[in-house]
Parts: sequence; structure tokens; C-alpha cells
Amino acid sequence: GIVVVLGLLRGEELKILFLTAVSMAVAVIPEGLPAVVTITLALGAQRMVSRKALVRKLPAVETLGSVTVICTDKTGTLTENKMTAVMVTVAGESVDLRNNPDLLQEAPRSEPSALALLLTGAALCNDAVLTKDQFIGDPTETALIQAATWWGLEKPYLEQSLPRVAEAPFDSDRKRMTTVHQVSNTIASLNPIWETVGAGMPYVAFTKGAIDSLLTVSTQVWSNNTVSPLDAAQHQRIHHEEDLLAQTGMRILGVAFRPVASATFDAKQDEKDLIFIGLIGLLDPPRPEVKEAIQVCKTAGLRPIMITGDHPLTALQIAKQLGMIDDEALLSGQDLARLTPEQFIEEVQRVSIYARVSPQQKLDIIQALQDQGHIVAMTGDGVNDAPAIKRADIGVVMGITGTDVAKESADLILLDDNYGTIVAAVAEGRVIYDNIRKFIKYLLATNAGEVWVMILAPLLGMPLPLLPLQILWMNLVTDSLPALALSVEPAERNIMQRPPYPPNEGLFDRGLGLHVLWVSALMGLITLGIGYGYWSAGLPQWQTVIFTVLTFLQIGHVLAIRSEQESLFSQGLGSNWLLLGAVGSTLMLQLAVIYVPWVQDWFGTQPLNMTDLGVCLAAGTGLFWAVELEKWIRRRNRNDT
Repeated sequence: GIVVVLGLLRGEELKILFLTAVSMAVAVIPEGLPAVVTITLALGAQRMVSRKALVRKLPAVETLGSVTVICTDKTGTLTENKMTAVMVTVAGESVDLRNNPDLLQEAPRSEPSALALLLTGAALCNDAVLTKDQFIGDPTETALIQAATWWGLEKPYLEQSLPRVAEAPFDSDRKRMTTVHQVSNTIASLNPIWETVGAGMPYVAFTKGAIDSLLTVSTQVWSNNTVSPLDAAQHQRIHHEEDLLAQTGMRILGVAFRPVASATFDAKQDEKDLIFIGLIGLLDPPRPEVKEAIQVCKTAGLRPIMITGDHPLTALQIAKQLGMIDDEALLSGQDLARLTPEQFIEEVQRVSIYARVSPQQKLDIIQALQDQGHIVAMTGDGVNDAPAIKRADIGVVMGITGTDVAKESADLILLDDNYGTIVAAVAEGRVIYDNIRKFIKYLLATNAGEVWVMILAPLLGMPLPLLPLQILWMNLVTDSLPALALSVEPAERNIMQRPPYPPNEGLFDRGLGLHVLWVSALMGLITLGIGYGYWSAGLPQWQTVIFTVLTFLQIGHVLAIRSEQESLFSQGLGSNWLLLGAVGSTLMLQLAVIYVPWVQDWFGTQPLNMTDLGVCLAAGTGLFWAVELEKWIRRRNRNDT
């Protein structure tokens, strides 16, 4: 509108003014931005797949670059989820299975044994199966079957002797599972026990689950081959045994049983008055790559948080092994339940290890972090993790061991189940975020430079400096290929040595707005300075010189902003061959517009002699050197601080 008014005041033709105004509108409005952003995200998603990270939702590619907190489940994510039952403990008897390689028997042990009862219950209250050559099912349950097999209690034999007639599946609220079995043909290890506690009951219910959960529904304990009341001393003894196992990083499950009269079973009514048998410690080693990945997270300013349903001491031990924490800061689900909302927010800011938490508490932790302005990634693999994965800004799930429910909730699937892949995806997200900002910086600054030229030229008494088709040409050749090439710019050298940028930062923060202002103003001044000299001297090629200088300035600008800190000379021209090719193509196209006769007629250009072309090239480098000077000053100030 301003250009039209100024042109009319100078007596310019309305038709040419209208075409010029429309051309400027096309040039100024970054209509290519949605396309370039989409292409950038798609290319980033493609690169992530090559690094074993499958993106299910395209916007997640950019969001990854702003992640400040990575919350993760323990089992199957930080650990290998390759469970091995290594310790079984009942009152008065403990066996370290690692030190007993000869436990495998061809037939069950004949003598009555509380350990045999424990392993019988663990194998029967279990949905995994044993085929001829392998165990199939959940890693925890297959480990329990394997331990029973070591003791000579193979599951097919147990199921034949004690067929299942009812069950109450595991759920995250009860934290236990119960199966009911018919006692028509009891096995040798159960017969003496059944004579003591069976009381003629035709069925037995086995329950396995978290120790705290079992103790709430148990009233007796199996001790010294007899049943004793589950009093305070027994509670203390069981918790002490649990703590000893948890301190070594083991996952602990308990097993209990109860004779029942009916094959029907209702967990709410019948899961009570159990006889607690003992504990099983399962070893799940940390993934070898996780420790290094967590250190990279810390260097990059990312905060790793563990949220697990396992025992606090187990979580603490694994966290220390992985280098997640250096102190004893840990909160259990019971601790969280006692906090007021204000205390909850305060503790979430401080604590990075959470144990014995419910799925709802996982959601509350993530929500509290988000309320504090964090961008949260949640990593897990199980059904219980799905709500938290969906609530997080970035939901990440293990592709190999993850459940279908968890995958449906996720934004990102790790095809190799490698925690380090999350870090690689965050790095890729930062690269994409940086490149989008570079494109916006380039587009806005160069387009604004064209506006300054068109507005200031009439104020200097000059005719319209550019024809409509020349404006559209610059918008086509400088805003397309070079801008697209910026989207594949390699990562900055310090990409994972700096903290994440504030999630609430604006588009023009961190100097982008100031850069657009001074670069566009300098672009306009250089162009008009050269063009005014040619016009005032009465040289007919003055408009072509303005057209060419403005194009060369934009090429110099795109080369200079490849990095926010590093000089182009330290980066190397060959570090982005696509951009180099785009710049070369733009130069060749611009020279064709100047020197090909039939193209000259279209664009209203005149051929430039070598002197004029040299002037245009020299002036076109002015913006490049100015931006390089700005980066040098920024580097010097950074080194001084």
C-alpha cells in the first residue's frame, strides 16, 4: 500500500504500481514456510528411522528438540527385561540359584519343601508356557517357570497334577494375580503340606505379586513346615528379607496360597486370609548402553527421571548403577500420597527417582512437570505405561518388547529398544528445530530487505527500482532451493553440549528479531547505495544492477547463517553439498537472466560488463562479512564469559 501511494505521488502508472504491490505481497509473505517446515520434518523423520527411531506423529520431530525431561520406566527400558530368578527365600531357608547349577532334576523332589511350594505357586500362578525347547511369555513369568524347572518342577507336570479352574488376572490396582487349581491329584511336594492346611478342601488358590500387596491380604505365614500367624514380627522379618534382596538391584515378588472350597473365584471377595510362603528375587541387568546415554542427557541439560512400580531400594540401586543420581533422593508412592499439592510440586522439582508408584501417580508427576513449563518425554513398554505415554509431550515406547497398547499411545517407537536412541532422536530434533529457525531467519530478513529497497527508493527520488517479474524471480530462486537446502544443514558441533532452549521462547527470541531488522536494513542500504550511484550517473543498467546486487546479497546471507556461532570457514563449504549446489544453481540462473537475450526481454534486464558484474559480486559479499563479524563478536563474548 505504501509503495502504491508513493508511486502515485511521483506520477507512476497505476497498472505497474498495482503489479508491483502484488509482487511485493507475494515476496514478503513466506508462503513457502509451511511446505519447507513439512519437508524438513519429513526428512528429519526419515533420518530418525535410519537411527532406529520410528516417528508416528510428524510434529513430534520438532518437539523432540525442546525436550527438557525424560521420564522412564525401569523394567524393559533402563534394564534388559531379561529376567532371571536368582534367589528364593522362605522362613528358615534361602537358596541362591546362581550357586546351584546342578538343581535341574528329571523328576520333582520327593521331600516336602517350602521352597518347592513357593516355586509350585510361582509356576502355576503364571501365564507363560514351556515348550520343548523354549519359554514363551512375559519375561518375569518365564523366569519363574525356569526357576521351578531348575528345582525339578516342570510346568506341564504341575498343570497336569493341579489343573487351573479359575483365575483373577493381574491389574495395576491390586498388584497381584491369583489362579485356582483343583487338588484331585496333588504332587509329592504339596501332599504333606496339604495334609497340614488343606482341611479337605478340593481346591487351592495361588497368588503372586508385590510384597506389600500380598501382606495386606495375608493373615498367616508358612514357617517351619507349619502355619503361623502373620504378626508384627513376621511382617518385620519379611520386609527385612525384601530389603536385602532389593539392595542388590533385584526385583522381588511374593507368593501366597489358600485352600478354597469352590472353583469360582472373585478377587474382591475371595482374595483374603492368604498364607504367605516366601519371596523370589529376579535379576534384570541394566542395558549396557543406558549409562552412557544418561551421561549425554545430563551434558545436554536433560533431566532423566525414573518412575517405576518396583521396590524403592531396587530402583535406587539401578539408578546408582546407571549414574542417574548421586544422592539418596527417592520418593515412593506412599510418600507421594501424603504430600499436599504444593509439596508435591516442590518435591517433583527436586526428586528424580520414584518407586512403588501407581499409574495415576505417574500421570500426576508428568502433569506437575508440564505445569512447571517442562517439555516431557515419557518412555515405557507396558500396558500400565500407556496413560503416561499418552499424557507426555513426547510418548516413547520400546518397539521390540513394547505392548500394542503402549505403541498406539506413542509418538515415537524405538525399533532397537535402545535407550540411547532416545538421545539420538533428541539430538535430531534439536537439529531440525535449529534448521527451521535458520530458514525463518533467512526468509524474513531477505524479504524485508526487498521491502526496504522498494520503500526507500522513491524517497530518494528514484523510479521503482524493481519490476514485478524481477521481484517474483528473486522470490522463486532465492526462497526455494537455498531455503530447502538449509533444512538438511548438519548439526552444530555443540548440539548436545548445551541445555535445551526455553520451551516458551518466542519466534524472535535469542536475537532472531534483531537479526532480521539489521540485516534487512543493511541489505536495503547496500543495494540502494550501489543502485543510486548508477541511477544518478544516468547509466541505463542501474535497475539490473539493483536486481543483481539484491540477489547476490541473499546468497551471501544464506551462506553466513548456516551456523549461529561458527564461521563458514571452520564449517567448510563442503559440509552441506546441497546448499552449495543450491547457491551455484541460483548464481547460474541469475546470470542467465542477465545475459541470455530472449530472457532479458522477459525480465527487462540489460547485460552487465565485467566491471559492473564485479561491483555486484563485491557488494553482494557485504552482508556475508557483516554476519560473520556478528558471529565473531558473539564467539568472543562467549569465551570472555
